Amino acid sequence: MNAQKIRELDAKYVLHTYTRPPFVLERGEGVYLYDTEGKAYLDFVSGIAVNALGYGDPDILDAIGEQTRKLMHVSNLYYTAPQALLAQKLVEKTPFADKVFFCNSGAEAVEAAIKFARKWAKVTHSAEKIEFVAFSGAFHGRTMGALALTPRPHYQDPFRPLMPGVKLAIYNDLSSAADLLDEKTCACIVEPVQGEGGVVPADPEFLQGLRKLCDERGILLIFDEVQCGLGRTGTLWAHEPYGVMPDIMTLAKPLGGGLPMGATLVNQAVAEVISPGDHASTFAANPVICSAALVVLDKISDPAFLEHVRWAGQYLQKGLKELEEKHAHIIQVRGRGLIWALVTDLEDVGPLVEQCAEAGLLTCKAGNPILRLVPPLIVQKEHLDEALNILDGVFAHV
Repeated sequence: MNAQKIRELDAKYVLHTYTRPPFVLERGEGVYLYDTEGKAYLDFVSGIAVNALGYGDPDILDAIGEQTRKLMHVSNLYYTAPQALLAQKLVEKTPFADKVFFCNSGAEAVEAAIKFARKWAKVTHSAEKIEFVAFSGAFHGRTMGALALTPRPHYQDPFRPLMPGVKLAIYNDLSSAADLLDEKTCACIVEPVQGEGGVVPADPEFLQGLRKLCDERGILLIFDEVQCGLGRTGTLWAHEPYGVMPDIMTLAKPLGGGLPMGATLVNQAVAEVISPGDHASTFAANPVICSAALVVLDKISDPAFLEHVRWAGQYLQKGLKELEEKHAHIIQVRGRGLIWALVTDLEDVGPLVEQCAEAGLLTCKAGNPILRLVPPLIVQKEHLDEALNILDGVFAHV
């Protein structure tokens, strides 16, 4: 089927909640995607930080194929080995965590965190302790609870009234959080590195101060690592360099190796208040996806793999800094590991995204003036050089 026919079918039958470029992607190999016309694209979007191991990883494919032939789905009414093994490995690799709840997406992981935090507060404190503190620039999802924690008027306004009891502090401003964290707050949710908010790392003093405030005031601290977790920043968890641990952490994007999976990790204090029936998901911890996730977790958590991510991130940062010095429209480079932003003085980098794609590089936005780069974690020097050369050429014609 040719691209034009696919676009026609899409226009007729798909509810359009996305704006898409005209090409139709057909297959992927390594760090490249190919459209129906055979054109190759160096993928620095990675399915929005999902395809950490690129496309066609043989170990993931083998795990999926083997498990598919055994058992595809039975629901959480029954035990399966892949779920138990994946939970064990996640807990063993996450110092604060004691239990895992599996779901199907990042937004679902956040919804679970909201429910778990509220029940913890009601059981251990009072029925009035139901509020949340979130931060400017945050993105936690588009379902109704997660949306209330995502302060974007163009996302929120069409769907008001939102879940009540959410207060908004300023990211990286500890005093603003201190003013809002009170006796009615059950939890504070924060991204150690904001993704959709423009690739903004938290200041160490900010996260450390939040942990101290939450401990002093009987409040849970939730880290949303849906985009920045699982190796993306060069450590397994984005919060590791801060020396701070949360009470709850949300994961998703790369965990399933391209298949839909989310997870909410909790400490024992939270786990103790959750009972059968408090939360559930029909499709969560599907044995096929868990089998893929076991491969993903093993590979990404390998120290040599994470060392490569750090090296690649440093190499990319150096190249982006050289572009910043060369091109006046780039006013800041920020990020860590293999999540980076080029902050520009342009009203909208949308045309740059299109020009990059025409030149064979897939990028995406993180706010109108910000170009975001989230390549597969397996990216090599030649791929980084190719991307930097394309970006250089595109910015030269702005």
